[in-house]
Amino acid sequence: MRPFLILACGLLGLAQDPPSERPQPIRVGVDLVTTDVRVRHNGRFVSNLDKKDFTVFEDGVRQEIVSFVMSLGGRIYNVAVPSAASTPPGVILPASRPPAEGTGRIFVIFIDDAHLDPSMTPKIKQFLSQISSQLVHDGDMFAAVSTGPSSIEVQLTYDRKRLDHAISKFIGNGLTPNEIVAAPVGANGNAEIRHKAHVTFRTAWDIMKNLEQVQHRRKAFIYVSNGYDFAPFEKSRVQAEAERLGRGSDGNAESLFTRQGGQFSEADLAMELAELTRAANRANATIYTIDPRGLVGMPDLSQNIDMVEWQNYITTSQNTLRVLAEETGGFATVNRNDLVQALKRIDQETSDYYVIGYYSSNPDQTRRRRTIEVKVNRPEVEVQHRTEYVVRPRPK
Repeated sequence: MRPFLILACGLLGLAQDPPSERPQPIRVGVDLVTTDVRVRHNGRFVSNLDKKDFTVFEDGVRQEIVSFVMSLGGRIYNVAVPSAASTPPGVILPASRPPAEGTGRIFVIFIDDAHLDPSMTPKIKQFLSQISSQLVHDGDMFAAVSTGPSSIEVQLTYDRKRLDHAISKFIGNGLTPNEIVAAPVGANGNAEIRHKAHVTFRTAWDIMKNLEQVQHRRKAFIYVSNGYDFAPFEKSRVQAEAERLGRGSDGNAESLFTRQGGQFSEADLAMELAELTRAANRANATIYTIDPRGLVGMPDLSQNIDMVEWQNYITTSQNTLRVLAEETGGFATVNRNDLVQALKRIDQETSDYYVIGYYSSNPDQTRRRRTIEVKVNRPEVEVQHRTEYVVRPRPK
């Protein structure tokens, strides 16, 4: 487990008891399923609801709500956690602990410097500083981690000075279009592109895995990146590879690219995105993706890239950010210059919400993908929540 997430469990009152004092766990096929619910009427959060006002369905079957938490302005109210009576047979609950003092907000600021434009380092630093000043408030608990050589790893803390210090170390390390085109193409496409993306997704997946241990709290994952494309600038790369091999830009070069596996890039990228969104939904963590480039126009004049290929690259990479956000109940901020407004929206969504939990009554572990529907007995309210999750495979 990463150090800052080990610390998180302790600070939130979720650390395990010493081995000699805790009961031996019994392995069962039941997990507590939690989901964040945002209820608004005419754009305003409805704060006078209780557990009895909610109804939750999994795959169309009504479930018994066993845990209920409301956060208003980032402070926790109406705490109801599972009792022994509501727990399925065979599940041993740890001793009940009081909720953490102050805030219920937890932020993980995920700085994907491996996929951020180096030429925009000053602008991105300024935006990261705005995250610190505009989004993170006194009493909020947050962590920060980078995916590349900036080597940012801030353990969960309340001290914003540590975040500000980490931001000062940031430097973008994404590949430029010219570097992508010039790189040799291996059997599975551009090896460096694949490696950087895999490291990024794996880092995020590991964090999500550990966030599963934190329950009854809103977990916001602020994902700062330019997005992903496993087969960018295909025509230019085929031509460059052909020239390196002395073949000329003809059909032979196209066949060479096909043999090298470029046709599988889209499926591979979709698989990586699916694994990460499934992990986020299991952890009940909402991803908010932000492309700090803002409204993207033409490539830099120093980059010798065809405009059509450039637009396709931008569209594909930003669509990956949309997938990560929309599949986890968040939203993507792409092709927008007003990034502060996006931070204000994230601030609102992470301040006012309910968290409800239930034990699934569906014992069929072969049905891994489950749909969730939450209803509220109030007229003309807007209800937002995640709509599905995937059951974690059971160890044999």
